[in-house]
Amino acid sequence: MLDQVPYFPYILSAFIGIGLAAATGFRVFLPMFAVSLASYFHWIPMNEHFEWLSGLPALITTGIATIAEILTYYIPFVDHLLDTVSVPLATVAGSVLFASQFADLGTFPQWALALIAGGGTAATISSGFAGIRAASTATTGGLGNSVVGTTETAGAGIMSILAMAAPVIAAVFALIMIILVVIFGRKAWRKLRGSKDDATDTI
Repeated sequence: MLDQVPYFPYILSAFIGIGLAAATGFRVFLPMFAVSLASYFHWIPMNEHFEWLSGLPALITTGIATIAEILTYYIPFVDHLLDTVSVPLATVAGSVLFASQFADLGTFPQWALALIAGGGTAATISSGFAGIRAASTATTGGLGNSVVGTTETAGAGIMSILAMAAPVIAAVFALIMIILVVIFGRKAWRKLRGSKDDATDTI
């Protein structure tokens, strides 16, 4: 019945795209691996313009990259260095996965929407967790970063599955996560700045 609602396919695609983009905000490669795996085994359809994601080379590449990314975030200080590139990478990955759901819109509207909605969602979540990780490094010496890293990996996995299995729920969770990450991310950055100011005053 819902499929008879005007523009419902586009609405559903938007929910899926937002969910996948949110997942890339947690981890860049895990959502791409999840989509590649699902499309490779024909669990989900893949638009012809993004068939490269369903190929074996993409599956192997994203799988290796996923494992490397997850493990690297457990290495003290290296995880902080990765945060410097995670936001732009997440923006690109979020845009690509969002665009993969709107390939029939036309090139310009497809990528314009992907950059704004997909890239914006991914960048917001990624930058928020970068702030939380920076505060964790400053306050715990990096000991608490493993908790942050595990949370990010779990969030990426859950959001990837929800985006493909229950896109409406995924979109709602994505909105909630954006709000929470913005709030706690800002608090984390403020604490970090405060600790730096205190250190400067002490010197």
